[in-house]
Amino acid sequence: MSTGAHRSEDRLRVVVAAPLSEENCARVRELEPRIDLVVDHALLPPMRWPADFAGDPSWRRTPDQQRSYEAAVDSADALYGIPDVAPSALARTVRANPRLRWVHTMAAGGGSQVKAAGLSGDELDRVRFTTSAGVHGGPLAEFAVLGVLAGAKDLPRLNRQQRDHEWSGRWTMRQVSEQTVLVLGLGGIGRTVAAKLHALGATVIGTSRRDTDVPGVSAVVHPDRIVEVAATVDAVVNTLPGTAATEHLLGTRFFDALRPRATVVSVGRGTVVDEAALIGALDSGQVGFAALDVFETEPLPAHSPLWDHERVLVSPHTAALDPAEDRLIAELFAANATRLLDGQDLLNRVNTVEFY
Repeated sequence: MSTGAHRSEDRLRVVVAAPLSEENCARVRELEPRIDLVVDHALLPPMRWPADFAGDPSWRRTPDQQRSYEAAVDSADALYGIPDVAPSALARTVRANPRLRWVHTMAAGGGSQVKAAGLSGDELDRVRFTTSAGVHGGPLAEFAVLGVLAGAKDLPRLNRQQRDHEWSGRWTMRQVSEQTVLVLGLGGIGRTVAAKLHALGATVIGTSRRDTDVPGVSAVVHPDRIVEVAATVDAVVNTLPGTAATEHLLGTRFFDALRPRATVVSVGRGTVVDEAALIGALDSGQVGFAALDVFETEPLPAHSPLWDHERVLVSPHTAALDPAEDRLIAELFAANATRLLDGQDLLNRVNTVEFY
């Protein structure tokens, strides 16, 4: 990576701090020609699958490569990715580079990484942070629909009877078109979930801290009121970010208030769900089925009862993964670069008070 000092106010020096294919580098340059894109693939870890921005954990830079990498990120006006997806590396870079004015995070929930960097108020004011929220909406919404359908159609019972070669008497399955689903969060993911569930005929209730009108959502309630509406709910889908305000929002009081045999789906952040309370609700039958892509601790510890619970579907935080994800993030980054150069507000700006 060259670390040339020439800068122009009508150009943006972007250093690629996370893996980005040559094809997507070309896409960024095509969409915003005013970007000077600095990338050295030899200094970036090889990806094992799409959107594997941390890369192969066995890969290491030599000391000379590490110095080159740090010199490059320290010369940037903007960074494509948090260096090494490490909050400590982000803090070092922000403090070493007074010219840095924008960092784009690969994760939809990149605010948590920014928070973990422990930056000062002045540093948070100087550097703008954005996330990749929105590019994961379609895949996560499909997983949410899978979870709601699996709960309605008694997937655990079907699996158990097939395993045991049991041809039982017939029983009535529930219809999603007759269910009420609570969607926690009406951001990009939540809106896509709501649209897909509405298309199946479900009645959708959403949560928001602001008055909002969302297509396919019949009612919007404040997150503080979810216990009040829980008795009307057949399924709940978590799409919320992990913040102090959302931690354990789905806890014992909420699960106790749900309709019996309700379905729980979680595709937001794992900290929103109190897993101990969820396990208790599953054991009592209050929750009939849970489809979980995110967890309080990841990887999910081997001793977690969720692994072996017959009415839980465990997905290893992979529901968002899509072959198009890398390209969509690159296109979002280019669109935000245009906004930055044109003096417009950035999309997906991190709230540096609550860090979402």
